[in-house]
Amino acid sequence: MNYTDLGRRIREERQKLNLTQEKLAEAINVSTAYIGQIERGRRCPTLDTLICIANTLGVSIDYLLRESLTPTSPALMNLWVQLTRDLSEQEKEMVIELVKVVKNYRKGDGVDCR
Repeated sequence: MNYTDLGRRIREERQKLNLTQEKLAEAINVSTAYIGQIERGRRCPTLDTLICIANTLGVSIDYLLRESLTPTSPALMNLWVQLTRDLSEQEKEMVIELVKVVKNYRKGDGVDCR
């Protein structure tokens, strides 16, 4: 598991919310130094701490760990559902057409868009 990537993602999400390390630490009842060590990849948070961090930041654990996870077919289906949940039917059709274009391009059947 890459703790540096996990820490970087936590830091990015914390900063998006304009939270200091101190405020995050206070919210989850740990020390500021511990948050700093997690964000630098020097400490591995416990599962309980990781859950608290994810809840406080308003993100899922799989989002925080995404570089460390190897997606399986059900996981990919879940991701697809999450990504397309809020799209209109027209937007979903556009996404499907984009996937088809990428797939054809990878096969060498792509259209030259220059």
